[in-house]
Amino acid sequence: MRAVLIVAALAVAGLLAAGQARADSGPPKDPLAAYGYHLYGQYCLGCHGGNAAGRYKEPSSATGFGPGREQQQQGGIGPSLHGVGALAADFYLRTGYMPLRRIGLQPRRERVFLTNHEIEALVAYVASFGGPPIPTPRPELGNISQGQALFAEHCAGCHQIMGQGGYVTGALPPALVLATPRQVAEAVRIGPYVMPKFSRSSISDRQLDSIVRYVEYTKRPDRPGGWGLGYIGPVPEGLVTWFLAVPALLMLCLLLGRRFKREPGA
Repeated sequence: MRAVLIVAALAVAGLLAAGQARADSGPPKDPLAAYGYHLYGQYCLGCHGGNAAGRYKEPSSATGFGPGREQQQQGGIGPSLHGVGALAADFYLRTGYMPLRRIGLQPRRERVFLTNHEIEALVAYVASFGGPPIPTPRPELGNISQGQALFAEHCAGCHQIMGQGGYVTGALPPALVLATPRQVAEAVRIGPYVMPKFSRSSISDRQLDSIVRYVEYTKRPDRPGGWGLGYIGPVPEGLVTWFLAVPALLMLCLLLGRRFKREPGA
């Protein structure tokens, strides 16, 4: 038993030493990740701390100041980026979710002020700490009907059946019209903000292909005719129909009633 404890202690010490060596090693050897290291110091260090290890400070001492942010003093800022991989870094940077304007606000799609090369460099640097890679969805292999069924089961409760966004407690699920296939796949695997995270055991990669294909379909749906009303779903569309139909029927009844009164012998 004592030998096991000694081995475990040595293993932990080795991991800590490796982490310290990674922290003290400076920029990564990979040129792209090394460039991301310098960009991280410019845009991300104030919140996520050195070595992307996260930081927590009281509001009186936390900095968190940087481009795109409204606050200069932020408390409880910056989770660790170790293990989030290129998956999360690519999603949050390309959607403009980061940098977050103000702590406590829901991340929303914003204008991306970083160039594509800068994003690739930052993603490479964050990926150097381990984690899942960027997914490569293949919607052409998916099935729209299956995607619609899966979307209705897992996503429509928040995003509406046609991906037009909605309302939930404490958040506003965004419309998906601007989301690229890769960003849809990333969001499913990450679960940003209040969105649940779906693992491959919950939604397989092939099922994800079908979901992505259906989301792409919702951006340019078939229009056989009629008034689409933004494709917000059958219930609100039915309510709008009744709100228009009932006054029209009442007006028709009033017109017919007046006409019958005016006819001789009525």
